Amino acid sequence: MPVMTYLDAIRQGIWEEMERDPSVFLLGEDIGAYGGAFKVTAGMLEKFGQERVIDTPISEAAIVGAAVGAALMGLRPVAEMQFMDFISCGFDAVVNMAAKIHYRWGPAVPVVIRGPSGAGVHGGPFHSQSNEMWFVHTPGLKVVMPATAYDAKGLIKAAIRDDNPVIFFEHKFLYRRIKEEVPEGDYVVPLGQAAVRREGRDIAVITYGAMVWTALEAAAELEKEGLSLEVVDLRTLLPYDEGAVLASVRKCSKVILLHEDTRTGGMAGELAALIGEKAFEDLDGPIVRVTAPDTPVPFSPPLESSFLPDAQKVIAAARQLAAY
Repeated sequence: MPVMTYLDAIRQGIWEEMERDPSVFLLGEDIGAYGGAFKVTAGMLEKFGQERVIDTPISEAAIVGAAVGAALMGLRPVAEMQFMDFISCGFDAVVNMAAKIHYRWGPAVPVVIRGPSGAGVHGGPFHSQSNEMWFVHTPGLKVVMPATAYDAKGLIKAAIRDDNPVIFFEHKFLYRRIKEEVPEGDYVVPLGQAAVRREGRDIAVITYGAMVWTALEAAAELEKEGLSLEVVDLRTLLPYDEGAVLASVRKCSKVILLHEDTRTGGMAGELAALIGEKAFEDLDGPIVRVTAPDTPVPFSPPLESSFLPDAQKVIAAARQLAAY
């Protein structure tokens, strides 16, 4: 199998779906001649033509609105947000139109809205947010965040084939840093299924996105001390894999909930409530959150580094929890 980056895996997944299904088309800012701000769509204009790779004005409201309309007419649009921060400009069409149309009057809305999110690249407060919870709170959407190149390809293909609107977050820090073997042939990773990235016995770490790699780094370090961490990658946040979360908690009896997003109202709070309701008797210690603080993402590299959860913060939390 060829080795490819996280970015190239997404690109290959989209390319294959466009070859497989003529109803799939792309729209977004600078995705055609320029190939996208991060080059995810490089070469697609030349391959598929300007009717299927559409450069749009700088208007996320127009992009999302056009994509939802096209989906209602039987097409499968894949709309790129140059940065997922800017999806706020198209927020109404996402949460009040795409998310609710099937509930209101029945039709499928097979639209994918994808783009780069997350920090770690010194992008500042307007290009670095982890804004997935805006959409996890919205019934009618599916929310996906891959951590590996294999999943990036398999999940984007599953998202494009899904008849529901899917918000697909690609962590920009992973784009060219993660490389692994990815099958060239057709495969999908089912939406809504978590993956155990590392088996463990002492503490379950439930996480997603770039923090999967942070958790694995911490687990490798703590193994030297005889402390065994199990790392669960949610992969899909809405709907999330409740069974996998509870199984890991019941196995380890202690849990760390880890995410890059800010603390209040984050995914960790939702998971903590689930665990408290359905696995309270299985716990042998408090539920611990390791998250970013409740501030905007700093531009300054030292401040951004302090803002982000890292392996040392996970290690400190795990040592404290293990001693409880």
